[in-house]
Amino acid sequence: QVQLVESGGGSVQAGGSLSLSCTASGYTTSTVSMAWFRQGPGKEREGVASINSLGYIRYADSVQGRFRISKDNAKNTLYLQMNNLKPEDTAMYLCAVHLGAVAPAYSLRGFYYGYWGQGTQVTVSS
Repeated sequence: QVQLVESGGGSVQAGGSLSLSCTASGYTTSTVSMAWFRQGPGKEREGVASINSLGYIRYADSVQGRFRISKDNAKNTLYLQMNNLKPEDTAMYLCAVHLGAVAPAYSLRGFYYGYWGQGTQVTVSS
């Protein structure tokens, strides 16, 4: 059974930084695509950053240059370093996994991910 556990959320002032982690378990394949999504109050879920099974990375335009996604394959852990945070980054951040390859063009679409964590809250105050 695939399980994803996020950690690292919290409250920060605008301009601050936070680092999120997502530890995955319950699978043995190395062909894994992973991503971070977020859902703010009253907003639809959106893809934030992804790293597919070949290491191809994509960012949403809204976080490009401020967020950095990385993965430690040995630890089955996905990270999201968030810098220069803005109030509009306030959301529940969720980790997602697809056991297989996701083409870069689709890697920020939640439809392609079958496993999701419970999420970790990020709150940015102005």
